[in-house]
Amino acid sequence: MNFLRSGYARVLTAALVLQGGVFYALAMRKEKTPPMRPLSEFPVTLPGYRMVRDIPTSPDLANILKADDTLTREYVGGSGTGGSGTTLLLYIAFFNSQRYGQAPHSPKNCLPGEGWEPVDSGIIQIPVEGWPTPIAINRFVVQHGEDKEVTLYWYQSHNRIIAHEFSAKFWLVVDSIRYNRSDSSLVRLIVPVRENEVDDATRAGVNFIQAAFPALLRQLPQ
Repeated sequence: MNFLRSGYARVLTAALVLQGGVFYALAMRKEKTPPMRPLSEFPVTLPGYRMVRDIPTSPDLANILKADDTLTREYVGGSGTGGSGTTLLLYIAFFNSQRYGQAPHSPKNCLPGEGWEPVDSGIIQIPVEGWPTPIAINRFVVQHGEDKEVTLYWYQSHNRIIAHEFSAKFWLVVDSIRYNRSDSSLVRLIVPVRENEVDDATRAGVNFIQAAFPALLRQLPQ
């Protein structure tokens, strides 16, 4: 009850009400949907990395996610990548519209629901090719028994890289008003932690993102 009385809760409530009001007002307008190539066309080889497994999305999971297109792949890094032999799990979900309840699921909500307990979280900055400034993304460390993973993720839409879920909601409302678009993508990378070396797993993930980012810019609508 104290949370419901807090300023944070009031801001969140106001944001949700504003979002609902905007979407209701725009419901009669035909939404602009950007051209999108299938995610299956995302490169199977990236500088220093190659795909080792393409994991199909089950019908039950697809019904829960409600994404218009998804990609789940395992890549492995070669020598000189900072993660030689490490298998990294890349997941991309694209939503053509968020007007009718479809929206990216935050990994901070999904992973604990699967039995993974949060250990650490924060924002990290990564310099990448094709972007004028370092991108700010989420770093989320989780543990399940003896296993530990580093999850790196962000929301990508309209020439923006967004870490915070509330910021993603804010820009969703703005873009719906300005451009009549509500498409968005969630990009998530999971890196297993070896011998409790979280920093090594983080570096391996950062190196992969730097290798994959130019391809992500070409693949996802801007």
